[in-house]
Amino acid sequence: MAAVGGHPAQGGGTGGGTGREAAPSEFRAAVEALRGARLRPEVELSPAPAPRRLAPHAFALTAAVEVDGEELADGRLVLLHDPAGQEAWNGDFRVVTMTRAELEPEMAGDPMLSEVGWAWLLDALQAHGAGYAEPSGTVTRCASQYFGALADRASSTEIEIRASWTPADRRFERHLAAWGDLLCISAGLPPAAAAPQPAADVPSLGGVVPMPARRRPRSH
Repeated sequence: MAAVGGHPAQGGGTGGGTGREAAPSEFRAAVEALRGARLRPEVELSPAPAPRRLAPHAFALTAAVEVDGEELADGRLVLLHDPAGQEAWNGDFRVVTMTRAELEPEMAGDPMLSEVGWAWLLDALQAHGAGYAEPSGTVTRCASQYFGALADRASSTEIEIRASWTPADRRFERHLAAWGDLLCISAGLPPAAAAPQPAADVPSLGGVVPMPARRRPRSH
């Protein structure tokens, strides 16, 4: 299963930050929880440069879903921390994500695609017992057809889910695992059963229908 390797977060030091101040212990612990998270084997995680202007401290990861050497989806997750808190977050941590996957062209006309894409995220958070507040985001679909010198390329349809939420429970590894499942479902892979959570009676992803899996590499 995928786990995160060892860059410090942006700004230096374990857990880092954006360089404006030393990272507090809460943020360092959150980063270590993300680094220790175990995801589905199809998800490959890599450290990435963190944004410098969104919060005093930030840590970023990129991810790709690969099956049989083909990349089916990719994305980015950023953990933000402002010790003073931010009113829009209703807390002092915020998870910001982008998820992108190419779908079969016939899915572009599905009028429920956006609602289903957003439901994937909320279902994944619930399935992993990840407590969240103040969720917001967008679901975008884009159909491309190629002409001229590019006419030999097959038409493509892409879904992009941009979302952010406040991790109310501070179980950051659960939030990363939920996002990993969102990547896989967006890529058309069957949902995986989440590990059982104590004192939890949360719905599983068993009733969620993934998009038809693609069997061609993503267009770049």
